Amino acid sequence: MPSLFSFIDMNVTVLTASLAVFLLAGFVKGVIGLGLPTVAVGLLSLVMPPVQAAALLIVPSMVTNGWQLATGGAFLALARRLWAMLAGIVLGTLAGSGFMGADGGRHAIVVLGLALMLYAIAGLAAWTPRVRPERERWWSPVVGLLTGLVTAATGVFVIPAVPYLQALGLQRDQLIQALGLSFTVSTLALAVNLGQGGAFSAGVGWASMLVLVPALLGMAIGTRVRARVRAITFRRAFFFGLLLLGLHLAWQITAWW
Repeated sequence: MPSLFSFIDMNVTVLTASLAVFLLAGFVKGVIGLGLPTVAVGLLSLVMPPVQAAALLIVPSMVTNGWQLATGGAFLALARRLWAMLAGIVLGTLAGSGFMGADGGRHAIVVLGLALMLYAIAGLAAWTPRVRPERERWWSPVVGLLTGLVTAATGVFVIPAVPYLQALGLQRDQLIQALGLSFTVSTLALAVNLGQGGAFSAGVGWASMLVLVPALLGMAIGTRVRARVRAITFRRAFFFGLLLLGLHLAWQITAWW
C-alpha cells in the first residue's frame, strides 16, 4: 500500500473521490445513524480494490462508532448480553484473513455486491424479525461468526449483525449503542486482519485520518438535515441506492465467464 504522500501525488483522482465518498458516507450516518462503511466501501470499490477501501475506512469508522458507542449509558449490560456475538465477529474476521486480497479482490467485489443487495432488500421490505431471549445464546455466536466472515471478505460489517440486533427488541438508545459496540469491535478486528496482511500500514493510517475530516463534516451536516427530512423517505432512497450499487458490483461476476 502506498504512503500518504504517494497516495496524494500519484492518485489525485482517487483521493478526490475518496474525500467525496466519505463526505457522503458521513452524511448518511448523520441522518439515519448507520451506513458509513456500507456507503464508503461500496462506492470506493468502483475505483479501487475493496481491501484498499476497507483500509481507508478504519479511522473514520473507529471515531464515529466510538462516539456512537459512548451514548446510551448501557455499555456494560450490552457487553454482557452480546459478548458471544462480539467474540464470533472477532473470530470470523481473523479467520477470513486474506479473503479480500484473493484474486485481486474480484471475489470480494461480487460478495460485497450480494451483501449490499441483501441488506437493501431487507431494508426496503421493512423486514423486522424477532429473536426470543431464550434463543439468543444459540444465535449470537452464529451471527457474530457470519458477520466476521462477511467483514473479512468485503470490509462491510452490517450483515447479518444489524438485522439481528434489530430483532432483539432493544430500546432505541440501547439499539444505537449496541450498533456502535458491534461496529467498533468489527472495525478493530478488521484493522488487525488488514494489518496482518500488510494492507493497513502507517502510511495508509495517515490517509485514513485524512478522510476522517469529510466523514465528520458529513455527519454534522446529516445530523442537521435529520430534523428536516422524513427519516423513512431518506431510508428508502438510501436502500434503493444500495440495491443499484449492489447490482452493479455483483454483475461483475459475468466478466469471469
